[in-house]
Amino acid sequence: MTTVRTEPRWLAPEEMRAWRAYVIGSELLRQQLNRELQDKHGLALADYEVLVRLSECDRGQMRMSVLAGQVASSKSRLSHQISRLEKSGLVRRVECHDDARGVVAEITPEGLETLATAAPTHVEGVRAHLVDLMTPQEQEVVAAVFERVLAHLDQG
Repeated sequence: MTTVRTEPRWLAPEEMRAWRAYVIGSELLRQQLNRELQDKHGLALADYEVLVRLSECDRGQMRMSVLAGQVASSKSRLSHQISRLEKSGLVRRVECHDDARGVVAEITPEGLETLATAAPTHVEGVRAHLVDLMTPQEQEVVAAVFERVLAHLDQG
């Protein structure tokens, strides 16, 4: 059997420009937002994102498996992260009432207080370093593109 070798669809210059701007820009943005939260609140951006997700849920609780998907983390990495947050008193693990095998993460009152204190810093950073740099039309395009990417990757 003969294998037919095809060339990859190389990126055109304008496609490469968009790709590189996204890769570097998104990484620098995450680093900046993380630095601001760390410097002012001793809180990592990834931990802030977990606290936000939990705070938005009924009773401040979410199954660990669902939470891992919402913060784009592996179950193992999230488990280690939750352990660190437990030691800090910001979250706790509780039994899942619907499934004896399931584990639920729950934000604590201290976690809610930490989130309330850190949220203004985070939103100011998001505005200063991204949102306020875009027109409303550009915000719509960015949202539409990444909602499409999320839907595409969620299928896989």
